[in-house]
Amino acid sequence: MPFCDDSFLLSCDAAAVLYHDVAAQQPIIDYHCHLSPRDIAEDRRFENLHAIWLDGDHYKWRAMRANGIAEERITGTASPREKFQAWAETVPHTLRNPLFHWTHLELRRHFQINGLLDETTAQGIWDEANRQLASGDLTARGILTRMQVEVVGTTDDPADSLQWHEKIARDTFTTKVVPTFRPDAAVRVHEPKRVQSWARRLSDTAGVAADTFTGLLAAIDQRHADFAAVGCRATDHGLARLPDTDCTESEAATIWHRAMAGTAATPHEAEQFALFLLLHVARLNHSRGFCLQLHLGPFRDPNPQLAATLGGDAGCDTIGDARQGPGLVRFLGTLAAENTLPRTILYNINPADNALFAALPGSFQDGTLPGKVQWGSAWWFMDQERGMRDQLNMLSDLGLLSRFVGMVTDSRSFLSYPRHEYFRRILCDLLGADIASGRLPDDPAWRRDRIVPLVEGVCAANARRYFGFNHN
Repeated sequence: MPFCDDSFLLSCDAAAVLYHDVAAQQPIIDYHCHLSPRDIAEDRRFENLHAIWLDGDHYKWRAMRANGIAEERITGTASPREKFQAWAETVPHTLRNPLFHWTHLELRRHFQINGLLDETTAQGIWDEANRQLASGDLTARGILTRMQVEVVGTTDDPADSLQWHEKIARDTFTTKVVPTFRPDAAVRVHEPKRVQSWARRLSDTAGVAADTFTGLLAAIDQRHADFAAVGCRATDHGLARLPDTDCTESEAATIWHRAMAGTAATPHEAEQFALFLLLHVARLNHSRGFCLQLHLGPFRDPNPQLAATLGGDAGCDTIGDARQGPGLVRFLGTLAAENTLPRTILYNINPADNALFAALPGSFQDGTLPGKVQWGSAWWFMDQERGMRDQLNMLSDLGLLSRFVGMVTDSRSFLSYPRHEYFRRILCDLLGADIASGRLPDDPAWRRDRIVPLVEGVCAANARRYFGFNHN
């Protein structure tokens, strides 16, 4: 069978029909990613293939390190062409890794380059891709338009200016671009210098002195409102786990004031403060109709040498094994008891937690919105074929696949949108195989009225309704 052809990942006729006639026709609602709003606002034209494809892509960096590539040729002083050559040398060693599929889908969909990338083809692919990047529509906005991206949700610190989002909103750009409120920096009370620096930035942006606890909450509230004014529909929070603890306002204030004075919080105090702030933001979300996204479980910066050299988000993090259930149940239960539980999407990084994250949302639905509490798409280390199939199957077993809000890129690269194609092919293959085996009805009326709407919903329509995005 040809590699990456029209039948890629589609094992039967029913799967092919669902994909080509239904899924492939849907727009993309990319409600969680890490694209630069400035790049979109300025419609950046990328200097070369390295700038758009390798710069900032810690998935590829991690693979290159595993392949024995020196750091100089990954994130160091080597030229962009030399770094691309290092990636080309690595690609043949990614066989059966999702990077092998993503690499060739991205070359095909964006550049119409159907050949295989390795050290011998690198120069020709580099030259052809750079030729296309130099002119035409392969700019930040051009790519979003070409890939039919209807909505982009970027990830933004409350201390960040919203000027780029405001500029995009004033333009006549067909893709809706909204910020996502991510206040993770606020909870670093165990690192006083970092949190003090962040509090100064927040103070300047919000116009409220955040070095006092009252000021911090006022600044958070102000920025939450500012984000809402430019279309924000969600907050995002990354934690190793939700703490199974309590924290009063007085305790949180003491922890914050001590951090502002230079005293690091203890591990327990840091967990207490994180819980207090997260509950505060969750209540704000409920009041404004925002979704709360919880990305739980990574073990960040386990290698001190690499962390000291490269900083965060450099491909050094890994799957954590913290116990997720007690704190998560306590957190959701606290909000449910107050009737302040917002729309919530839960993401786990450890596949051992799949059943917990699939089943738990069913305990907190309240009849106000289909799938109000959701298990999110396969995330990070599970963002590959096996992980997607496992997530879709477990969700089908323990929840309602038909209400799932679907795939996100969670990426810093504008070339990552074929990941939605990858996900959609897998979704249609699962459904098509069930039709072919008799697990789902092979009935024209049911296919038209039930299965096709399910595919349309998971691909785009569910997310559009869930977040309240208007159809452009």
